[in-house]
Amino acid sequence: MKYAWIAGQAKEYPVRSLCRALRVSPSGYYAWRSRQPSRRACEDQRLLERIRCLHVQTREAYGTERVWRALRQQGESCGRNRVRRLRRDHAIQTRRRRRYVQARATYQRVPAAPNHLTWPFHSPRPNAVWVADITFVPTHRGWLYLAAVLDLHSRRIVGWAMGERADQALASEALAMALGRRKPAKGAIHHSDQGSQYTSRAYQQQLQQAGLTASMSRKGMPYDNAAMESFFSSLKQELTHHQPFATREEARTEIFRYIEGFYNRQRLHSSLGYRSPEAFERLAKGA
Repeated sequence: MKYAWIAGQAKEYPVRSLCRALRVSPSGYYAWRSRQPSRRACEDQRLLERIRCLHVQTREAYGTERVWRALRQQGESCGRNRVRRLRRDHAIQTRRRRRYVQARATYQRVPAAPNHLTWPFHSPRPNAVWVADITFVPTHRGWLYLAAVLDLHSRRIVGWAMGERADQALASEALAMALGRRKPAKGAIHHSDQGSQYTSRAYQQQLQQAGLTASMSRKGMPYDNAAMESFFSSLKQELTHHQPFATREEARTEIFRYIEGFYNRQRLHSSLGYRSPEAFERLAKGA
């Protein structure tokens, strides 16, 4: 460690003065400089490059646990503590999330549906329980709103829509995509909050025509829709909080890439045994 410190200061101070300050011999320092790196050091450097590459590919979203599991899936035999040490020593950090509170309208067009979900939130099979919500993304040209529908079984986003207004039409567009892609059986649960978009007569009629059973969170209880809140948190932590958008179209493009290119197909989910939604669904079909 002393020699490494001297090497870092050698451009500004004489080597002999640095060696004298740390009470080491200049000959020992120069012998250390000429020594070939150990096999362990070479392997650390190779693994560090893999970690840095994975850090970029995953939008700086993974902590040590997910990085280690992703490396294991790629054939690396490294240990978890080794990955943690390399990340710490080289300041490779996960992007930190920021919290926002969004006010929701209390106006309702039809009575709220009862809450059919209970903790822990899960679904035994695909397309048996969907959760839905709307969030907002800032751009230099104004807000872009994202409505999404998530399959609780695989945490896959099965429907989404983006627009300039957080209205019933936007929510209905996301639901229409989900219905077109997945075709759930009659009686499947559709869970949302009590926002006016979801309590509107038009949206409730859309659910009835599809044979879905409406379920809604209790008023003032966002944790009743925790799976969707988790998705929005990941989206903002891993993309929108760290990437300014000049226009809504730019935001649309990047959010599309995040959902369809990364979140559904690549991102490892701890609730899925550190698999992506696509891999989890593929495994379930083969079981």
